[in-house]
Amino acid sequence: MHQSIRTIALLLLAAFTLCAAPHAGAQGKEFKVALITGKTGALETYARETENGFMLGLEYLTKGTMAINGRAIKVFVKDDQGKPDLGRTLLAEAYGDDRVDIAVGTTSSASALAMLPVAKEYKKILIIEPAVADAITGDKWNKYIFRTARSSMQDALAAAGTLKSGSVGFLAQDYAFGRDAIKAGKEALIATGSKASVVHEEYAPLATTDFTASAQRLFDALKDKPQPRVLAIVWAGPSPMNKVAAMKPERYGVALAPGGNILPVMQTWKAHAGTEGTIYYYYDFPKNPMNDWLVAEHTNRYKTPPDMFTAGGMAAASAVVAALGKAPDGDGDRMAAAMEGMRFETPKGPMMFRNQDHQALQPMYHFRIKKDQKNEWDLLELVREIPASAMPLPVRNKR
Repeated sequence: MHQSIRTIALLLLAAFTLCAAPHAGAQGKEFKVALITGKTGALETYARETENGFMLGLEYLTKGTMAINGRAIKVFVKDDQGKPDLGRTLLAEAYGDDRVDIAVGTTSSASALAMLPVAKEYKKILIIEPAVADAITGDKWNKYIFRTARSSMQDALAAAGTLKSGSVGFLAQDYAFGRDAIKAGKEALIATGSKASVVHEEYAPLATTDFTASAQRLFDALKDKPQPRVLAIVWAGPSPMNKVAAMKPERYGVALAPGGNILPVMQTWKAHAGTEGTIYYYYDFPKNPMNDWLVAEHTNRYKTPPDMFTAGGMAAASAVVAALGKAPDGDGDRMAAAMEGMRFETPKGPMMFRNQDHQALQPMYHFRIKKDQKNEWDLLELVREIPASAMPLPVRNKR
């Protein structure tokens, strides 16, 4: 009798072990994450900052273990060189060959747009960072797409909130980013109730180094228009602000309003103390434990404060960790459902993925260039933080 009971118990234990083994094995597998950036080409600096921020974010969020609930995180870093075809191929490779649970990318908006259908085909999550094109969360969007990066419209709404009246002229690069940004800028003025009128749009070729003709056309368009007269510069990479300022726009009563840029570019603006603009992130503005750690650790390791795209990379890492914690099996449909409305911490403070289009809602910053700069990185002072609630971001997708 006792032998029979013992035998039955052993059989039940064996059966339980066999059933539990696959589940236990799955829990022990490493999480696989793809990070795709444009490390070769014109946007290399942005890509390098994004990667640094992403890896620092994983380190901070896992307390140095690089593991979530005991499962190690393996990151596959891929360079799409800013080429849409290559971006598409690398993402398919990550989902298909590398079997990643989730992907992040990329630097170029054109490449990011090319990657969106791949996420839908494989039914896997793609977190967009740092590409800003509105179409990503607009008419090209699908349910597997989430964006931690700000959109062109969020940039525009922040800037529009500082322009209550007067006259505006835009200077931008003549390609998709520039035209998308100015389109958003005009819509944002209307959305925020601004009474400012757009009097001229000037698009300069990417390779332009002489801005004399472009600036003069803007000055001529603005000079007789109602005050304040603002020349808004929206530019990726080295800004033309110094060259435009050298033409003395103040002769026409025109003030310059630059969009935020990376630290090495803003270092060249020291002669323009008092000039105001808006920015996605500046290391000294947010006050929270994550940003404090990022500033201290980045400064210690790289001898410079973290930059705009470093913060973006860390935000993407935070979203990845939160998503894998909610859907550890990597199923794209379950993960997408879990990520809708998900809040996660970032160097800018909490962000939340909006249900309708999965755009991360986040604050922006109104800055003024400092007159008295204590060191080489002491560049901006905060005028005010612009909360997400003050930016009426439209829903543009066709869900």
